[in-house]
Amino acid sequence: MNVLKLFFKTGFTNSSACKPHFRRQLIRKISSTSFDKYASFNPSPLSLRQLLEFGTKGSKNGCQEASFHFLRKELPVRLANIMKEISLLPDNLLTMPSVRLVMSWYEQSFQELLQFESGDEMSHLPKFTDKLINIRNRHTNVVETMAQGILELKETHGIDVNTENRIQYFLDRFYMSRISIRMLINQHTLLFGSDSELGNHPRHIGSIDPGCNVLHVVQDAFENARFLCEQYYLMCPEIEIICKSPGNKLKNIEIVYVPSHLYHMLFELFKNAMRAVVEHHSEETEVPKLKVMICKGVEDLTIKLSDEGGGVPRSKTDLLFQYMYSTAPQPCRSNSGSAPLAGYGYGLPLSRLYARYFHGDIILNSLEGFGTDALIYLKVLSNEANELLPVYNTTTSKFYASDIPVSDWSSSPSNGPSSTSTRTYFTSATACRS
Repeated sequence: MNVLKLFFKTGFTNSSACKPHFRRQLIRKISSTSFDKYASFNPSPLSLRQLLEFGTKGSKNGCQEASFHFLRKELPVRLANIMKEISLLPDNLLTMPSVRLVMSWYEQSFQELLQFESGDEMSHLPKFTDKLINIRNRHTNVVETMAQGILELKETHGIDVNTENRIQYFLDRFYMSRISIRMLINQHTLLFGSDSELGNHPRHIGSIDPGCNVLHVVQDAFENARFLCEQYYLMCPEIEIICKSPGNKLKNIEIVYVPSHLYHMLFELFKNAMRAVVEHHSEETEVPKLKVMICKGVEDLTIKLSDEGGGVPRSKTDLLFQYMYSTAPQPCRSNSGSAPLAGYGYGLPLSRLYARYFHGDIILNSLEGFGTDALIYLKVLSNEANELLPVYNTTTSKFYASDIPVSDWSSSPSNGPSSTSTRTYFTSATACRS
């Protein structure tokens, strides 16, 4: 199917029941008709191959006008879908200043894109590109600001289990939506805007490298993480890298990918591994090496990072991907008003989203008392590396309205008092017979 036909292929999704009137005030600045129209469409996911073909110079689809026609429809759809979900958040969270600020950014960006809703004049192209750059700059601190909103809720109202579950669900979808929107904006501005003059690598198609050398990205991420580690701890583990590509005698392992996304994942994993190793072996003069294996198969490219940092208990592994779980001190805002990212506990959850964005993943396997294996999975075939996008529909709205179901399995004594009296009786009776 022609790439452009895929770009413009969208489907309707059923709207859920309307929320109370005050929630509609969240989008008070936007035409209700326009907002509901775009929110009723599903986003149109693209593959890395489609993005690559579209941006290749000389391709019949690689032109600024075609990108303009696609983005002026697709970006409002993605914004409207996630704005619908913001309006379903708990009432107390919606009143937090930082959350209201984030929503105002989305409102303004959506409204500005509506200016290009109609008209095919070529004169719109430069203005549209400049507007995308403004929107991208406006949303630069969305992650930190939304995180600050969660902290504000925690400090003023507290967060129960049901609320935490809804927030975790929302943030995964919200940040994935943000990754996808920035990806589309970056592709357009790098190819057709002033960003194209910033010295982007000549081989890159926008932000995509059709021959991304995985080893080079691994080494780059390691060196930068080592710099931080040595600054803080005055020491750092060395690295040992092994590359395997069955059936391929070439030394370089390459795939079509976004190097900045891969770097983000690796840098975070290296930081965590280095910290664990140095602290676990703090009494020793030498620390064990980090071991990295890069393996390219037919479907998956896998990067395994192994450390001997003591590992974590199995009960804590899932918590590492929770946004409200962090081993670092709670951050403080700077004098400039911007919120720092360190200490929010967002490093691993966001890294996993970057991996999942093109249908990869990050998995942690830990051996408590020894160390941890972190595995990054990426799609080898660019046509299978499709965007994973949140879609607003009735299932979504039901999730925000429902509570966590009560478990129908027995739990450990530390997880609940359900059988305390029976357990006490059994324990005392056993003791009497001994």
